[in-house]
Amino acid sequence: MVRGQSSSRDRLIIFGRYPVPGRTKTRLIPALGPAGAADLQRWLTENILETVRRFARPHEIEVEVCFEGGSKQKMRRWLGSGVIFSRQVSGNLGERMRAAFLDVFQRGADRVVLLGTDIPQIKTDHLEQAFNALVENDLVIGPSTDGGYWLIGLNRPVDLFEGIKWSTDAVFVQTLALAKKHGLRVKTLEPLKDIDTAEDLKQVLPGWKEINNV
Repeated sequence: MVRGQSSSRDRLIIFGRYPVPGRTKTRLIPALGPAGAADLQRWLTENILETVRRFARPHEIEVEVCFEGGSKQKMRRWLGSGVIFSRQVSGNLGERMRAAFLDVFQRGADRVVLLGTDIPQIKTDHLEQAFNALVENDLVIGPSTDGGYWLIGLNRPVDLFEGIKWSTDAVFVQTLALAKKHGLRVKTLEPLKDIDTAEDLKQVLPGWKEINNV
């Protein structure tokens, strides 16, 4: 059960992209081909959205898909109604996440949790833990095994995205250092593995190629 007053003042943001072959999961194109990599991105997004909807609906938490590529019309045709669609701003990953958090907080949100689409192991329990953590903590973060993080949540706008060496194994450690600098109370969730490479895919979804005839 989510503690605190969960309502439309809570927001869960999925950071993702429209699955265009050749522009999606590019590090997996050598193993899966352009269409296969896009199919994986499509499946990962649909999988995480299903989990998020299952969690958010009974708690009346708003769900937002903040995307790159495509258009709101294409995203809506693909993923359906009942969620908010917004386009990511230009810039590096940190600039895009910072803008997404700031926009939602400026609209009056109390607790905001953001996650990507590359962690098929995410369960509703993880999302419940994240929102509960923000009752007594300023920051909740779920580390990924490659040194980044698979989830980040805040209960107020704080810039934890400036000066981070994105796409390196230093992202998580540098983010915690910024949180300490800001004097934030931090809750860390369990580490999970994201899917960036063919080896990741083999470990996390070992039957993917056979299931999808890649």
